Amino acid sequence: MLYADTIAALATPPGVGGVGIIRVSGPQSLTIAQAIIKPRRKGAWRSYQMRYGHVIDEQGMVVDEVLAVFFKGPRSFTGEDILEIHCHGGPLPLRRTLSLALAHGARLANPGEFSLRAFANGRIDLAQAEATLDVIEAQTNLGLSLALDQLGGGLSRDLRSLREQLMYPLAYVTALTDFPEDDVPSEELLPPLRQAHSLLSQLLAGADQGVVVREGARAALVGRPNAGKSSLMNALLRTERAIVTAIPGTTRDTLEETANLGGIPVVLIDTAGITETDDVVERIGVERSRAALSKADLVLLLIDGSQPLSAEDLAIAQLTHERPTIVIATKADLGQHADLTPLNQAHPALRGSIAISSQAGTGLDYLGTMVAEQLLGGLPLSDARLVTNPRHRDALRRANAALEQAIQGFQEGRPVDLIAIDLHEAIASLGEITGETVEHDLLNMIFSRFCIGK
Repeated sequence: MLYADTIAALATPPGVGGVGIIRVSGPQSLTIAQAIIKPRRKGAWRSYQMRYGHVIDEQGMVVDEVLAVFFKGPRSFTGEDILEIHCHGGPLPLRRTLSLALAHGARLANPGEFSLRAFANGRIDLAQAEATLDVIEAQTNLGLSLALDQLGGGLSRDLRSLREQLMYPLAYVTALTDFPEDDVPSEELLPPLRQAHSLLSQLLAGADQGVVVREGARAALVGRPNAGKSSLMNALLRTERAIVTAIPGTTRDTLEETANLGGIPVVLIDTAGITETDDVVERIGVERSRAALSKADLVLLLIDGSQPLSAEDLAIAQLTHERPTIVIATKADLGQHADLTPLNQAHPALRGSIAISSQAGTGLDYLGTMVAEQLLGGLPLSDARLVTNPRHRDALRRANAALEQAIQGFQEGRPVDLIAIDLHEAIASLGEITGETVEHDLLNMIFSRFCIGK
């Protein structure tokens, strides 16, 4: 599907930089290039060849010195003719160059419209389009690796294989339903359905882990004042982000920063020490600490390991009983004097304990591994392809439920028209991921998340 209009937008972030790129896509791309760019050397515009020259306004005045490249469709990102103009990265030359492109036949692109055209023209499927955004927003090397695999079509290939395995059983039961008078030969369909179910189960097995890698998680650092929360946060971030003093109550409010722990972007929430206080400001900080605790995916309960376990420590531990918790005995460089046995025995959601020293760096790497494994469900990272998008996970779950119904239907001898409904639902749910059976409203919702120019 080729669009009749031409779109243009700034493809690089706004602001000041070395280079800024104006992207144009549509049938007027070459006309716009010829109208606003004066190449240093004369000659026809050729696809994939960078040209040096100047952007010229209507009065013949130079707007900017540029490099420009023309991509002849369909061998381009959108499948249409594309022009990219590489300007100096200042707001003024970029704004004036974009205005000239708009004045010569283009309109300003909507958010995600370039990627939407690539999808509509068959250059990428919907899963790959979403992976484009995931590559841009990746916060860890692991997240980037998974996004690049999806962008390269890894997940799409698995889904095509699944759909192909289900299409023949669907065609068979449809033939039995539509042509009951014909002598349709008997077929054994359970083996291919079970094989498809096995592959679908593998994709689902790592989906929860994949979503955590993509979207990250929240870990609240809680404990009594001066337990070492801010010191641990600084050590995990490898920067002096939180103020650290020997004075209890230094942290009066929650502080959030993202750290890469085991390949997972973890939002660390440094909270005010939970204690009884008459200080109005400190009391507000304690209440915010309790609120952060209730919303955390994982709690890091810090105990001052250089001192005996106190009643205050046990009271704070009670507040964490409904959340997965790792107990951390801090200040290991000062000697271990806290007996964690009462916590280990009484905490219903305890996920382990560790002694660390933020000052010396002792135990920090292992702590990062513990945090990552707990956020991944207490298991090592799956070796299977990880589905990272919650929308994809939901579609896979629906496909799996429908396929299980179809298999059960064959086993119980249900009418084939009911089995056909289940198989059709499974195939349609898989098609939602790649965009083969997708609603227009869903497309608008997905591509609206993209920035203008992408």
